Amino acid sequence: MEGRRRARGRILWVDDEVDLLLPHRLVLEQRGYEVDTLPNGDDALSQLRRRNYDLILLDEQMPGRTGTEMLQEIRSVDSRVAVVMVTKSEEEATLTEAIARRVEDYIVKPTSPRQVLSVVARILEGPGLRHEQLTRDFVRAYSDMRARIDLAKDWRDWTDLHSEFVDWELELIAAEERGLVDSLRTLSGDARRGFCDFVVDNYGSWVARGRRNRPYLSVDVVPHFFLPLLAHGEPAVLIVVDCLRLDQWRALEPTISEDFEVEADLYFSILPSATPYARNAIFSGLFPDDLAKRRPGWPETYEESGLNSFEHELFVEQIQRLTDGSLAAHYEKMHTASDGEAMLRRLPALLDEPRAIAMVFNFVDLLTHGRAESQLLFEMARDAEALRRLTAAWYEGSDLRKALQMIRSRGVRVLLTTDHGSVHCHRPATVFAKRDATLSLRYKFGDDLRAEDSESVFAVADGASIRLPSGGLKTNYLIAREDYFFVYPTKLREYQSRYRDSFLHGGISPDEMILPVALLKPRGEAR
Repeated sequence: MEGRRRARGRILWVDDEVDLLLPHRLVLEQRGYEVDTLPNGDDALSQLRRRNYDLILLDEQMPGRTGTEMLQEIRSVDSRVAVVMVTKSEEEATLTEAIARRVEDYIVKPTSPRQVLSVVARILEGPGLRHEQLTRDFVRAYSDMRARIDLAKDWRDWTDLHSEFVDWELELIAAEERGLVDSLRTLSGDARRGFCDFVVDNYGSWVARGRRNRPYLSVDVVPHFFLPLLAHGEPAVLIVVDCLRLDQWRALEPTISEDFEVEADLYFSILPSATPYARNAIFSGLFPDDLAKRRPGWPETYEESGLNSFEHELFVEQIQRLTDGSLAAHYEKMHTASDGEAMLRRLPALLDEPRAIAMVFNFVDLLTHGRAESQLLFEMARDAEALRRLTAAWYEGSDLRKALQMIRSRGVRVLLTTDHGSVHCHRPATVFAKRDATLSLRYKFGDDLRAEDSESVFAVADGASIRLPSGGLKTNYLIAREDYFFVYPTKLREYQSRYRDSFLHGGISPDEMILPVALLKPRGEAR
C-alpha cells in the first residue's frame, strides 16, 4: 500500500503481446507509475470492475473484440478513466474513429518506451505540472499587481490592471483554482478602492470643456471609434449590448472570433454609469448637461415616457453632424423576441446601401435587472462566473449572433460595445433623502442628500462640475463607490434582503466604468 500511495498513477496496459511490453513497463515503473498488464479485453473489464485506474493503454488489434469495440464497454464501467489507443494502423479512418470515441491520444506501433512515457506523462502529469506553473505565474503576477495598485497614477494604469484582473479570474476559474481566485478577489477589492479614489480625484477634469488628456469616454464612442468605419462610403454597424461587463465580453469573444477578426480596446463610461446617462451620451455624443439643453426638461419630465426614448433621434443627429449630412442613419432596439425577428427581416436591405446602422440589444441588462426580482434568475446567476455562463449561452442562439453572421456574410464591419457594466454589490450604504430623490440604488440626485458613511459615496454639491444637468439650489448628487448600494434608514432590512448580492450599475467601479469596444472585421470579407 505504501508503494501505491507514492505512485504517480495507475496504468492498465491491455495487449495480446504482453511479453513484448517489458521494456516499456520498466521505463514507466522507473518513472513512478504502477503498471498492470493483461492480454485481452475480457480480463481487462473484470480487472477494471475490481480496481480503479488512471489510464488504460489499449491495443486496437487484439484477437476477439478489438480495442475500438472495447472502448464503449470501458466507458460504461469507468467513464472518467483516460484511454490511449495503441495501433499498428496509420489509416485515417482508424485514427478518426478512435478520436471520435473520446480517447485521449493514440500511439502508432512500433513505438519506443520513451515515446510511450511521453504520452503517459502528458496525460497524467500534465494537469499537475500546469497547476504548478500556473501557481508560480500567479504568485509573480499577484506581487506585481499589488505594487501597481499602489503606483497607479494614470487612467491607462487602471485599464491595464482591470484587464489583467479579468484575464486572471477567467484563467483561474477555468483551471478550478478556487483558492487562488479568492486571493485574486481580495486583491481586486483593494484595486476597486484605489480606482474609486482615482476617479473621484480626476473625473471633474476629464469632463471639463476642452480637456484633451483624458480617457475615451461614452461621448467619444461614435466620433472616435465608429466614424472611421463610415469613411469609405460603405455601410457600418454600431452594436450596443446594454450592461455588458468586460469579463462577459471576454466570454463572448472566442465565439465571435469564429466569424470576425477582433480588435478590442477599452473606454470609460461617464457618470452615472447607467443607461439614461451613459447610453444617451454614446448616441448623442453629448455630456448630460448639454443634452439637457437640447432636450428641455430632460431628465425630470422624461421619467414616464422613458429617459432613452429618443435614442434614434440622437443617433441620426450625431451622424448628420459628423458627416455634414451626407450619410443616412438607422436605429434598431431589440427588447423582445419579436423585435429581433423584425430586425433580421429588415437587415439585408439596410446593408445594401451606405449608411450608419445602430442596434441596441437589451438582454444582458434585462438579465441583470431581473436577477434582483426573480429568485430563479438569482440562483442561475449567483455570481459573476454564472452571469458569464448565462451571457455566453444566450449569445449562442441569440438574434445578435444571427445578425452578426448576416453582417459578416455581407462583408460589413461592426463596432461592438456597451454603455456600462455592473458591479456585484455586497454592502449597504445608508442615505438620508427627501421624497424628491431619484430611486436608483447606485446614484441619487435630490435636495439635501446625505450619506451616513462619506467613504461609501462620491458626493457632489454642484452637478455642473461633473457635467450633470443643474438642479435647484439645494440639489446635490451622491454616486456610490466600490460595491455599495443605497438603502434608506426606514427600509434598511427590506433593501438589504432584496438587493444585497445584486448586480447593479450607475456608480463608480472598474466593472461598471471600464468597458470593451471592439472592431469586428468579417473573416473572408465580401466587399
